[in-house]
Amino acid sequence: MAQRIEAEVPGVTAVPLPFAGPPPAGLQGEVLLTYPGAQVGQIQPLLDSGLKWVHFLGVGIDGFPCEILTEQTLTCSRGANAVPIAEFVMASLLAFCKGFPDVWQHDAGTTWFAPRVPLTSLQGAVVGLLGLGSIARHVAERLFPFAAQVKAVRRTSTPSPDPRIELLPSLEELLVRADHLVVAAPATPATYHLLDAGAFAKMKTGSHLVNIARGSIVDQDALRDALDNGPLAGASLDVSDPEPLPADHWLCTHPKVRFTPHISWNSPYTLDAMLDAFLANLKRYQKGEPLEGLVDIAAGY
Repeated sequence: MAQRIEAEVPGVTAVPLPFAGPPPAGLQGEVLLTYPGAQVGQIQPLLDSGLKWVHFLGVGIDGFPCEILTEQTLTCSRGANAVPIAEFVMASLLAFCKGFPDVWQHDAGTTWFAPRVPLTSLQGAVVGLLGLGSIARHVAERLFPFAAQVKAVRRTSTPSPDPRIELLPSLEELLVRADHLVVAAPATPATYHLLDAGAFAKMKTGSHLVNIARGSIVDQDALRDALDNGPLAGASLDVSDPEPLPADHWLCTHPKVRFTPHISWNSPYTLDAMLDAFLANLKRYQKGEPLEGLVDIAAGY
């Protein structure tokens, strides 16, 4: 990674740091490229040495100790994993509609044309997007060819980026209309357990939850009740709270849950895309231009 940085951005010296333990004593620099899982003890000495800008090699910054920053600028690789996550969402939606894997044939003697679950369609279905960042917009782009109705809520009053995405005035209205609810919002104090018992009670009977954002947005006890006693017919979850889950956790065995271990971002291109975002910013930094992917520390994303 250091070699690529120096090769693509002339005039920069990239110093690899250890993955564990503090940085070398006396090390000084203007820019820190860090990653999910970095510890305060690794970052704090660099902040004290005059660091000006920190780039987080990820998207959600809930894994970064923002509280230790003073006046440093914080950026992230926002949007770098939007395509693989959007593809993962589409796979989850289609698997739910078509009953995968329950309809897969394992016994040649099974009666034909008698699936164990009724099949549905994305055509005409209302897909609700909780959040309208880059991931949600890529999901919407993939939903339009299926003739789904795409509706969304977002934190700001910014207009819809696409006239085919209908912005609704409240989360409650989204909940009562969505056949599928895709959670694509950041983890912040404002979104903690946003989907609780009251929220699930407003959803349609037979609806489907997809969460590729953060587990903390969903109250898992309320989710379990909504699955066991209605209205949810299923949940496709790539995140949980905590991560990793304890052994024998109910999310892994519940018949209405399809759980994956936070892998929706994974693709052959994701890490390169994340580094590309940093390199583009590093070139802007050299020229004194505004950086992209700025993090609002107060807002949490």
